[in-house]
Amino acid sequence: MTAVLFTCAGQRVDIVTAFREAGATTISADLDPLAPALYHSDRRAIVPPVDDPGYVAALRNLVELHEVRLIVPLTDLDHLVLAESRNVLGGAGATVLVPEPETIHRCADKYLAHLFFEEQRIGTPPTWLPDALPDDVRYPVLVKARRGFGSRHIYRAADRAELDFFLRYTTAESMVQSQCLGEEFSVDVFCDLDARCLAAIPRTMIESKGGESIKGATIADRDLIEHGRRVSEALRIIGPANVQCFREPDGHLEVTDVNPRFGGGFPLPTAAGSRYPELALALAVGERPEPRFGDFREGVVMTRYFAQVILEDAGGTLEPLGEQAEEAITPEA
Repeated sequence: MTAVLFTCAGQRVDIVTAFREAGATTISADLDPLAPALYHSDRRAIVPPVDDPGYVAALRNLVELHEVRLIVPLTDLDHLVLAESRNVLGGAGATVLVPEPETIHRCADKYLAHLFFEEQRIGTPPTWLPDALPDDVRYPVLVKARRGFGSRHIYRAADRAELDFFLRYTTAESMVQSQCLGEEFSVDVFCDLDARCLAAIPRTMIESKGGESIKGATIADRDLIEHGRRVSEALRIIGPANVQCFREPDGHLEVTDVNPRFGGGFPLPTAAGSRYPELALALAVGERPEPRFGDFREGVVMTRYFAQVILEDAGGTLEPLGEQAEEAITPEA
């Protein structure tokens, strides 16, 4: 079985479980001993913070100890560290499933992403830095953090007075973006190690909270599938990404965000037959899968809910309590 190391595992039980069901040996790492995903993995490890000088060394030790073939980050926090340490970790035998640093910088800074999409003639909402606003701005607009997570530091301004207020109010380095007026979609894509898109699964955004999808449905929309392919290949995505876009009233598509990781709505494309974990495992063992656009089930609906892991102190270590231990995994020593 292929060993997969998940970094910044956090709450992503859904992803760890999907890889385990695909045949992987799962190793989850986090700095927080209460991270739920740790207790749904075959192995677990507590590691230093991402910005600690010993972080990469700790990951390399895990790679060597468990003969890890694939490293999958589950948040944005360590993407750049992993990309810049690709040779160190790859030298120990692991494929690091993140894009190159240039792509990570571009996706992390929404204004740089906007400029890139303009250069590539990919639809993107009109966007300005606060000191370069034109006089004929169309309202409403959004004041958005250039480097934001979820829906934090996003404010809707209906007129110039509100815009000036929110630009003074926000504590984040921000940009101003025209608010899209159409329907929002997400496209979950997966690309190989040469940044060739292998699959793209669009889904509706029925409801989201905190910037994360909690209700949605898969749709077999050819334009959205092609849009996801075009955006991901232009950016040179490696591995998973989530392309967020709007279909405006005139029919054209505008990209508002690209997250180069498995999105919060990961359970939906998985249930629809994405087989993204299987594709990732194939890359880890040197295979070159062919693209499989449109190979998923349309009309699969997701509605998410909270779940929990209950733990008890077992002689100085935390272990799942009672019946829950049957669902969670007790790591081997």
